[in-house]
Amino acid sequence: MSATQPTEAAPSTAIAVRTCAVILEGRQVCLIHRERPDGDQYSLPGGLVHADEEVPAALARELKEELDLDLSVLPGRPELRWVQDQITSRPGSDAPFRRLHLIHVLHVPPHARHTMAATEQDAEDHASIVWADLDQVARLHLYPAAGEALSDLATQASPVLLPPITDRTYSWR
Repeated sequence: MSATQPTEAAPSTAIAVRTCAVILEGRQVCLIHRERPDGDQYSLPGGLVHADEEVPAALARELKEELDLDLSVLPGRPELRWVQDQITSRPGSDAPFRRLHLIHVLHVPPHARHTMAATEQDAEDHASIVWADLDQVARLHLYPAAGEALSDLATQASPVLLPPITDRTYSWR
């Protein structure tokens, strides 16, 4: 091959990274709740890490955008607790849907909980922000699918690498 011939680009293997937080006040967990035709959907607050930002900055930005939660005024900092790989199919697309979820745990004092937004601030549907008991989270349709790890949070240390999210373990709503 000569230096002047174009080479075929290799397919991209980049995986989008999503950072999110298990925000706890006592035994209550902050979740974003959406009512869907196929059933309720709950999500941990967070979002994608931009190419030009570090993970802690991305998490702080996402929590500010979604919940109006300013991490700089809190006494504690988020701690990375779990990593979860996702490779699923998604309705309306033939391409695999890939994400790598970095799941942090953040304890907030009661006053911080009461200053957070009641609806997701950066979404058009303004989904509700709800607080669920830690013992009930495993029974919710949660994204990412970390409910079982959350229910064990107070009693034991779960592995850092959670089971992957696949079409066998998760369905989109």
